[in-house]
Amino acid sequence: MLGPPNPGLSVTDVRSRDYRGRLTRPFVTARRSVEEVTGLLVEVELDDGTVGHGSAAETLAVTGESVESMRAVIHGPVAEALTADPVVGGLRGHTDAIAAACAGNTSAKAAVDVALHDAWARRLGVPLVEALGGDTSTVLRTDMTISLAAPEAMAQAAVSAFEDGFTVLKVKLGHDWRADLDRLRAVHEAVPGAEFRLDANQGWDPKSAVRIIRAIQDAHLPLQLVEQPVPKHDLRGLASVTAAVDVPIMADEALDSPRDAFEIARTGAADVLNIKLAKCGGIGHATAIADVAHAAGLTCMIGAMMEPRVSITAAAHVAAAHPAITLVDLDSAEWIDGSGPVGGYTLQGDRLHLSHTPGLGFESTAPEGTER
Repeated sequence: MLGPPNPGLSVTDVRSRDYRGRLTRPFVTARRSVEEVTGLLVEVELDDGTVGHGSAAETLAVTGESVESMRAVIHGPVAEALTADPVVGGLRGHTDAIAAACAGNTSAKAAVDVALHDAWARRLGVPLVEALGGDTSTVLRTDMTISLAAPEAMAQAAVSAFEDGFTVLKVKLGHDWRADLDRLRAVHEAVPGAEFRLDANQGWDPKSAVRIIRAIQDAHLPLQLVEQPVPKHDLRGLASVTAAVDVPIMADEALDSPRDAFEIARTGAADVLNIKLAKCGGIGHATAIADVAHAAGLTCMIGAMMEPRVSITAAAHVAAAHPAITLVDLDSAEWIDGSGPVGGYTLQGDRLHLSHTPGLGFESTAPEGTER
C-alpha cells in the first residue's frame, strides 16, 4: 500500500522544552535502575504554521545522551540543517539532513525526526500510519515488562499485569542464571496462563545463555523468545546462542542501524530484531531496518526505552505500517505517572488502538511533566 504524495516541506522553527516524569514503580534491569524519566519535548513548525511533536528521553546508559547534550544538538546542528538553507527532496531530504547534521546523538535526532513526520502527516490531513502506507484499523498487542527483583516481587507484579489484561510478559533477568530460573518459576506459578519474553540485557556469556535457555525449556516454562542474552559487541557469541537453541533469539543492544541489521542477518546472529527509534535515529532508519529484516526473512519487534507517550505513539505508527514488525513492546508510557499528554492511542488491556486524527494525534504536549 502506497502512502499519500510527498508535499514540499519548509521548516521555520525547531523548539524544545524540558520534561520530568516520575515512574509509578522502579524500572530495573541487569544494567540499570530508573525511577524518573527526564528529557525534552520537541516541536517542529512548518512554513504554513503546521506543528509536529516529538520527544526524547535521557538515556545515558544506552545512547550516552543527557538532556543538556540533546538540547545542544537539537538547537545547534540539527536546527541549522533544517532551517539555515532551503532543504530539497521533501520529507526524505529533511530526514537525511537530520541524520547528517552530526554523528551519533540518535535520541535527539529521533525526536526531531518524529516531530517532522508528525507535521508532514498533519499537513496531509491523515494519521501518520496512513502516510506511511498502513491503516489505523490495525490493532497492536503489547507485552508488559516485569522488572528485575526478588522472585516474590516479580510474581506479584506479574499477577497485577495479567489481571490488567497483559498475557505476554517481558521478564527482566540478571547475571545469575540459577537465580533467574527461580524468578521464572515463581512468575509462572503466579500466572500459569502467561507467556514469557525474556530480556537478559546482555547479562550472560554465551555458554550460560545456552545453559539457562535449555533449563527453562526443560522446566516447560512458556518461552516466546530471549532478548540480547550476551554483550552487544559479541556478535559471534550471539550467533552461537542462536544456533544452539530452538528458541528465537532477539537482538536489541546489538542493533543500532540498518548496517547492523544487515550484519546480524548475514551472520545469522539472531532470529528477531528489536527496533527502537531512539537508538536508530528516527522513523526512516527504523523502516530501513525493518526492510532489511523483511528481505532476510527475520521478524521484528518494535520497542522503546523508558520514554513518554509521544515517542511510544510514533513507534506504534511505524509498527502498524510495516509487515515485518509483528511483535510489540510499547508499555513504557504506562510506567510514567499521570503528568503526560493525552492522545495518540488508547490501551484496552494489552491492545493498543491508534488515534484516527491527523499525525500522531496530539494537539499539544503542554501537560507533559514539569518544566525545570
